Amino acid sequence: MDHLRRAAFRRRVEHEGPLMIPHCPDALTARLCERLGFDGGYLGGGGLGLSLAVSEALLSVTELAQTAAAIRRRSALPLVVDGGVGFGDAVHTARTVWELEAAGVHAIELEDQVAPKRASHHRHVEHLIPVAEMTGKLRAAVAARRDPDLLLIARTGAVRNESFDAAIERCEAYFAAGADAVMLLPENAGQRAAAPRRLSGPVALLTSFDLHGAGEWAGFGYSMVIDPVTGQAAAFSALREAYEAQRAGRPSARPAAESFAVYEGLQELAGFEELYDIERATTEPGT
Repeated sequence: MDHLRRAAFRRRVEHEGPLMIPHCPDALTARLCERLGFDGGYLGGGGLGLSLAVSEALLSVTELAQTAAAIRRRSALPLVVDGGVGFGDAVHTARTVWELEAAGVHAIELEDQVAPKRASHHRHVEHLIPVAEMTGKLRAAVAARRDPDLLLIARTGAVRNESFDAAIERCEAYFAAGADAVMLLPENAGQRAAAPRRLSGPVALLTSFDLHGAGEWAGFGYSMVIDPVTGQAAAFSALREAYEAQRAGRPSARPAAESFAVYEGLQELAGFEELYDIERATTEPGT
């Protein structure tokens, strides 16, 4: 079943872009994204590192794979996972692919920063590895996957650290090494518009959906548009505002009755009805 779903996702990436893929940190969010009709969900290292308050740089492949598996266990939503630097050299990268593929993910993003990853990545201080080292890791990743439809996305930080042209050159080298898609981080609107036109294969973009309307995104030529920011920022902002008000002795903006109604409604979104059916069939009188 995973193979069929990955094959379908690959076809969409290659022929139907842009696929709109929001922040998706857990199974409940995945089920919401699935219901709303999003094309996939993004489990980002930055988001997971923040939620654990340890930084993406300190995550383990086990933590990442367990989170991905929990999402896939309860949702059919295609899942793109940020594999960071592959948790080490080419050997560690191969193990990362084994674990995430076994977790049922559809695509793995790998980037060309040093390993172990630096916490200062979050403040935009990055250290790139040579192209030859990254292409070696990508070849190891390609060899490690059992399902050829598992997408490998090669990400470069070269726009900020070298130049836009250098980033394009790196991306083409990564395609040659077996990457199925590439990701670079444009610094302005001109670069954002130019990247898909200058590259020979599918291009993914990390951004906010709110930067452009749906029609504009369709015109750029990206295969995937990934928003790792809006969902987490919106959720935390709402949480902070509610808790700050309550701690100050004021009611939160949402009436209590509405909060209870939303909370009760989460049972249906989480799929509890199938659990209730099991209990009805096995524990209620007359069964």
